[in-house]
Formats: sequence, C-alpha cells, structure tokens
Amino acid sequence: MSPALDSRSVLVSVGGSVAAYKACAVVTELRRRGAEVRVAMTHAATRLVTPVLLRALSGHPVLADLWTPDAVEPGHGMGHLELGAWAHVNVVVAASADLIARLALGFGDDAVAATALASRAPLLVAPAMEGAMWEHPATQANVATLTARGATILGPVRGRLASGREDSGRMLEPDAIVAAVEQALGG
Repeated sequence: MSPALDSRSVLVSVGGSVAAYKACAVVTELRRRGAEVRVAMTHAATRLVTPVLLRALSGHPVLADLWTPDAVEPGHGMGHLELGAWAHVNVVVAASADLIARLALGFGDDAVAATALASRAPLLVAPAMEGAMWEHPATQANVATLTARGATILGPVRGRLASGREDSGRMLEPDAIVAAVEQALGG
C-alpha cells in the first residue's frame, strides 16, 4: 500500500501507441498500491489491448466507446462525465501524437478525449511514438499547449522503439508512471 494512492481514484486513459500494452502493468501496480483504478481507451488502443483484459485487471468496466450506454455505471449512459468527475488524477498512457493533438485542441470525439474534457483532475500524459514524430514541431506545439494548461508530460525517453530504432519517443516504464501518479496525489 502507498499512503498517496490508498483509496484514491486513478483514471488510466490508454492511447493507441504500440506501448499501450504497458497500461496493463500500470493498472496492476496502481491497484497493488491501493488505488481504485478505472480505464478509458481510444478505439486505436482497443486494437492493441482488449477492454476485457483491462476490465479484469482494474476490476471495473472499461469505457472504450462513447456510444455504448452504461459502459461505466448503469443509468444515464454518459460514462465520460462519470469518470471525469470520479477521478482524482487522469494519467494518459501510450499517448500517440494524434491523441496529444486531440487533447491539445480540446476534441471530445472518443472516450479518452471526452473524459479529459469532462474532468478537473490533474492530467498526466505519457507520450509514446517514434522519435521523428515526437520531435516534430506540431507535436512539440501541442505538448506546449497541454503544459501551459497545467498538464504534466511524463517523458518520453531515449531508447529502443517499436521500429527497432534507438531514438527519443520511448514511453517511461510503468514504475516511473506510477511514481508520477503518486507524486501528483501528494506522495
């Protein structure tokens, strides 16, 4: 148990980068340390990691589609509002360049983006992409926009990427992401 995480509400939002599989370790470790964890996913993320797996790991239904009524709680069918209000912190894992752009522009067209808009919780973003995509001026401008709005950008670091290249753009390891969540919650 971690005093910073004990009984705290952590939303893990999963993006469509190939590093999405690491969300499983993030969810598992957050729960091990005492956090209550729920998950939102982009459509692209569901192609890499199944909502069924993340439901099993989190112990809660996963919001992966805005058009599926009662995906989170029975009743009003507005899971993004429910999760946004519930979260003490929202950590976006495997944030692709596309997802970072959509968050910076305030789009609300998927479960992750809509929930981020509907939340007043601190936003932590763990990017994961190829180095050229990370270093692109458009991505850097979007990161600057998110930072100016109070988001915390976690990494990325230089390392081996999915393409096999050594470059910037590698997502932080799950333990570092969990440590950042603890810090955001006062730990």
